[in-house]
This record gives sequence, C-alpha cells and structure tokens, in this order.
Amino acid sequence: MEETQDNIQFQLTEELIEKVEVLVEDKNDKELKRLLNDFHYADIAEILDELDLEDALYLIKLLDSETTSDILMELDEDNREKILEQLSAKEIAEEIEELDTDDAADIIAELPEERQLAVISEIEDEDHKAEIQELLAYDEDVAGGLMAKELVKVYETWTVAGCLRRIRGQAKDVTRVHSIYVVNKKEQLIGRLSLKDLIVAKSEQKIADIAKESVDWVHVNDDVEDVAKVMAKYDLEAIPVVDDNQTLLGRITIDDIVDVLKEEADKDYQLAAGITQEVEADDSILELTKARLPWLVLGLFGGLGSVFIMKGFEEVMETVPSLFFYTPLIAAMAGNVGVQSSAIIVQGLANDNVKGSLLNRLLKEVGLALINGFALALLVVLFGFLIGQNTTESLAIAISMMCVITVAALIGTFVPIILDKRGIDPAIATGPFITTSNDILGIYLFFVLSGWIIGF
Repeated sequence: MEETQDNIQFQLTEELIEKVEVLVEDKNDKELKRLLNDFHYADIAEILDELDLEDALYLIKLLDSETTSDILMELDEDNREKILEQLSAKEIAEEIEELDTDDAADIIAELPEERQLAVISEIEDEDHKAEIQELLAYDEDVAGGLMAKELVKVYETWTVAGCLRRIRGQAKDVTRVHSIYVVNKKEQLIGRLSLKDLIVAKSEQKIADIAKESVDWVHVNDDVEDVAKVMAKYDLEAIPVVDDNQTLLGRITIDDIVDVLKEEADKDYQLAAGITQEVEADDSILELTKARLPWLVLGLFGGLGSVFIMKGFEEVMETVPSLFFYTPLIAAMAGNVGVQSSAIIVQGLANDNVKGSLLNRLLKEVGLALINGFALALLVVLFGFLIGQNTTESLAIAISMMCVITVAALIGTFVPIILDKRGIDPAIATGPFITTSNDILGIYLFFVLSGWIIGF
C-alpha cells in the first residue's frame, strides 16, 4: 500500500510499529527517513504515541525541525510533555521557530515557568519572540489566547499594484490566506479583501475603493466559546481579532475552533456522565477517583434519601405491597425523562437555539410530558390487567407515574436554564444531578399520590 501526505486512510498497524522499532534499534536513519517521509506529520505523531519514550525521542531528534514541530502539536499531551522534558531549551526553541505563533505559545505555555523563560531566551527571531510573549499574556479561554499573529494586511491608501508586491512578503509566513485585512494608518481594521477582489481589480485602483467594509471580527477578550459560535454561524474559515480601539491584533482560524469545540464536547460529555474534571482513560487511579467520586457520593446520599422516603411509607407498602415492586420503574422513568429534557435544553443552549420565554418553554415541555406520560400510563394499566392486578392499584400507579414524568420533565428543563443564567455550565444538569434529584422526588410523589388515590 502506498502512503502519501494526502492519504487520509492511514491505519496504524502492529507491523508498522514493529518495523519502526527495529529501524530505531538498528539506528538505520536512512531507512527511517525514507519510511516516515511517506507519512503526514499527524500520522507520524500517531506512530510516536505508540513508541516508548526513548524511541520517540530518537525520531524527534532525527527528523528536521520543520517536520517535528508539526508532529509535536499532534502528539498526545502527556507524551508531548514527556518529550519536551527530555529536550534542551535550545532544542525546543528550534522547534518553536518553525511554528505559527499561536501553536508556539501553546507549547511554551505547557512548560514550567522557569523553562518557559529559558526557551524564550533561545528564540533567535526577535519579532517571533515578541509575538509569542504577547500571546502568552492572554488567558487560554479568550480570543487572544487562541489567535495567531500571522496574517496578511494591507493599508487602505495602497494601490492594487503596490499591494500585490507587498503581500508576497507577508504571505510566505501564513499557512493559508483566507482573507486580506484592510487597515488604516492607525492599524485599525476597516475592511477585508479576497484574493479574487485583488486579482481582478485594476492596478491603479486604491485598496479603499475595492475593500469590503463589512467584516466580522471578535474582541481579544471574547470567550473562545463565543468566538466558536460566531464562526459557526457565519461559516467563517478565519476571523480577525481586535482590541478596544479596533486595532487589528491577529486572526483565529477554523482549525483552532475545531479543537475548542472538541474540548468543550469532551468536557460536557464528562460532566453529563458525572465526572467533575477533565480526565483520560490512561490517567492514574487517584486522578480518576477524584474526578468520579464526588458525583458517586451524591448518588449515594440520593439513594439513602430514597430509603428514608420509602421507610416513611412503610404502612402503605404493607397494605399495598405491589407499590414496592414499582419503585424501580418510577425511579427509572423519572431519571430518564429528566435526562432527556435536560439534554435537549443543554444542546439548545450550546448552539444558542433556546429562544423565547422560560414560561413558554416550560409549557411546551409539560405538554410533551403529558402526552408521553399518558401513553406510558396506558401501558402500565394494560400490564396490570394482564397480570391480574387490582384495577384501582393499576390506575393509582399509572396516574402517579404520569405526574412524576411531568415533574421530572419540568426539572430537566428548568435546572439547565437557571444554571446557564447563573454562569454555571448547564451540562452538569444532564448527569447524576438530575437523575438523583428526580429519583428522590419521583419516589416521594409516587407514594404520596398512589396512597392518596388508593385511600391512605
């Protein structure tokens, strides 16, 4: 099978890993370079992730910095950290100088503070060094921490002919030219150009005459999630970043936004599963325990709460023992309905699709819950009939379950919206929080309503 840098069908095999390990052991540098030359840097990073540290480090030092700098960005974070620990400040600086400023800043930010200073001092390109230091000053959760300084900008007073000459020098440092940004003499963003606009324009025309004044931008202190929403809404491949004075500072490209969206999705998924901090499968037992235990403790107390509730209705269960056997069903239905409702709301909040008043949203959810609850209640009555259960008991169980489902839907809708309004990640509402609270409330309502209908 022939592999090329454009081949997106790469598959890591044990045979390939073994071949690389043998070549490394034999120090067959020529064959290693020939073999890895056929792979995209992301594929090589995947190979390095499967090697032990010593072999991975050997390959990093064997290949040229132009290649290994990209490989470092694709490596698993833990593996990258281990490799960087084994490289000198000068070796890291050589890798950094091959990267765009945003990627360079990301790697340096992963280093201890003392190592950061040492690496920065080894960067020979003073402009590159200054730009990286500027980016390091921003928090990673704002646009400034995500932007790159590499872009193509032109001044409104330039002619098209002069512009074409000048942007050649800028474009060589930019991986992809998505747009050409137009600034005034104060470096303020005032418009944009496409390459097509520039090519078809007459040589003597001023840039101000052909520039499009409408240009989407984000503020340097905007939250990265807000930046992602803007770029997704307008299908942008890149967006400029400005400060309070509308000064053009940099740009954010879609590849960085994809990383943000993936990280947010992973975080929300873990929150929904009841994991309180970002962890991976190969993290230590202690780290995994710290992430999982808090919600498990909540679930334990929720279960104990259910025990106390059931103990309070012991007399009812002794008289109508069938109620006891339906408690797992009620708890499951309450939890499932609550999670369904909250998941839809959380998804809507993430996509900024939850519109209108809270009351209308709640009324809609009540209507949906009543329809679903009625259908499920009929099935419960039918089940009771088939097993010869007392009709009054079946109706009591069905009606109380219908009420529990309605309340659970309201909680599942109401809680994430309130959390979002208070600045708390609403994804937390789709996990054990909703399930546990609905279990307790559902069982309580079940016994109260069932007992009341039956006559206790």
